[in-house]
Amino acid sequence: MLNLNKINVDIGPVGILKNASLNLNQGEMVGLIGRNGAGKTTLLKTIMGILKTKSGKIEFENNELTSLPSEIRANNFIGYMPEDRRLIPSMTSEENIMIPVWAVNIDDWQERLKWIYKIIPEANELKDRPSTSLSGGQQKLIALSRALMVGKKLLLLDEPTEGIAPALTRRIIEILNNLKKEGVTTLVAESNAGHYDKMLDRTFIIERGEIKKK
Repeated sequence: MLNLNKINVDIGPVGILKNASLNLNQGEMVGLIGRNGAGKTTLLKTIMGILKTKSGKIEFENNELTSLPSEIRANNFIGYMPEDRRLIPSMTSEENIMIPVWAVNIDDWQERLKWIYKIIPEANELKDRPSTSLSGGQQKLIALSRALMVGKKLLLLDEPTEGIAPALTRRIIEILNNLKKEGVTTLVAESNAGHYDKMLDRTFIIERGEIKKK
């Protein structure tokens, strides 16, 4: 479904990803595990087209994405949840969830929103609240909901449990486990694989921009 072949990415003069290769099959939940600064966020941003590749190839459903802009990749129904949430302060929680609907042609958005609220009922409870009034963990739930709105085919999660209270960490893990049972294809980048126990089908380790199979 997703195949990265020898991806190299520089940020300024510094090489961040070095011949990074990774593959993801439909319906899998795959872990990308590494310390802070190892290159996890760079890899996810490169898949989304936020960062450009210096060399290498990215294929998704047998289509090459390497040279396509990020909005075209989102049109392929790839959802991305950044580590820092990136909610728009002037919007309510539901309006933040709806951003992909306004940016990408999602015909079944009403059914999709209903499904998201079923999977994450907390998001429904928070829908009318300003995003600035939410705790860090609640913001993570809304960011995950937003990613799910567009991530019909692939979900990219950057440190979904980083920096939040233990109770909400357990809740997010529970949600991800339910998504796995529903067959949602997910690549999750984390510094701590222990949160996921036996949820991951496969695990890749990233160190200094190089990826190794665990």
